[in-house]
Amino acid sequence: MSNLIPPHGGKGLINCLLEGAELEAEKKKAEGLKKVSLSPRERGDLIMLGTGGFSPLDGFMTKADWKSVCDNYQLSDGTFWPVPVTLSASQEEAGAISEGDEIALFNSETNEIMATMKVTEKFEMTEENKRYECEKVFMGEGTPTPEEFWKIAEDEHPGVQMVMNQKPFNLAGQVKVLSEAEFPTKYKGIYMRPSESRRIFEERGWQKVAALQLRNPMHRSHEYLAKIAIEVSDGCFIHSLVGNLKPGDIPAEVRVKCIDVLVNNYFVPDKVVQGGYPLDMRYAGPREALLHATFRQNYGCSHMIIGRDHAGVGDFYGMFEAQTIFNKIPAPAEEGKALLCEPLNIDWTFYCHKCDGMASLKTCPHTKEDRVLLSGTMLRKMLSEGGQLPDHFGREEVLDILRNYYQGLTDKVEVKLHGAATGE
Repeated sequence: MSNLIPPHGGKGLINCLLEGAELEAEKKKAEGLKKVSLSPRERGDLIMLGTGGFSPLDGFMTKADWKSVCDNYQLSDGTFWPVPVTLSASQEEAGAISEGDEIALFNSETNEIMATMKVTEKFEMTEENKRYECEKVFMGEGTPTPEEFWKIAEDEHPGVQMVMNQKPFNLAGQVKVLSEAEFPTKYKGIYMRPSESRRIFEERGWQKVAALQLRNPMHRSHEYLAKIAIEVSDGCFIHSLVGNLKPGDIPAEVRVKCIDVLVNNYFVPDKVVQGGYPLDMRYAGPREALLHATFRQNYGCSHMIIGRDHAGVGDFYGMFEAQTIFNKIPAPAEEGKALLCEPLNIDWTFYCHKCDGMASLKTCPHTKEDRVLLSGTMLRKMLSEGGQLPDHFGREEVLDILRNYYQGLTDKVEVKLHGAATGE
């Protein structure tokens, strides 16, 4: 009997990834099916469906599920779910497909067939529907009205751009996943299925497990968050995104190297596990914090560390909106349908010269001038411009890796600073 938190949805891990003879047979069949190309975001979602990371989902959402998730944070059967997981199709692709058809889903970059799907529904995503999804999923306290939101969203919010650029139809149906793409080989030893992280936690005897979400290299603030979590948990799962980010963000291979150096030199080895997952960032702020907690429950985590501006971009969200949203979501009465992974809320952390150590707004009585305010955006901006980093911004071993990376870049992307990065 497992001591770990159960997978979300009350049905165990729903794995849609085929293996062995069943996989080979489905691959052969897929060659003769009508084909639909996958966007990068859809590829990541598909792999999470395959490995059980998105349990209890077993495929892409129907219109009823899409609408219910946007409006109520729930699937149409009442199971908590915070963001749409949909598959788009072009006019040409959708025109050749009828409900009831089996189709093959392929990676247009490599031409690899990644899954098959039986289409249960085909529905149009009008411009109005796309805007509706964006307002429900991406609009936060930083842009509280649709007018304020749309004034900047299409130019400055990568998640909004993703949705607005989607193909005009959505296809729903259960999937049979044939491939995890490059992730098992490219990130060998880091990329992990939920069944694998659960096995590691079980072997270590962990029960209370805190997840640390990473899309940036670990600086001192991340290190401090992880160590706070370790103090109050059995262990910390440093779980970094190895899918796609926005232009100017640091690639996964470099981030993984930085985490390795930090974990090997500054953590008790049996209190931390490093893993990677294949999603693209949606930059949905509070909604994405809920998604992070939902799939971390599937990975075996009882708690999700939520700090300042979790999964945010620009100034679209309130600084701690991703923490307060956990108090506002519906709690389904039916067993297994509620989100069980709890937030571990931590205030803004920084190095304080007067405290002579890491601190937070809750523990440090000093002024902004005494503090080294740490953020991934600030780190990227200073390194990309060749600027001098202040003392205690990061561990030297990590900064050396990042300096080497930036020195080797030929094309540089301007990094904009927003209030969340500067403390304004």
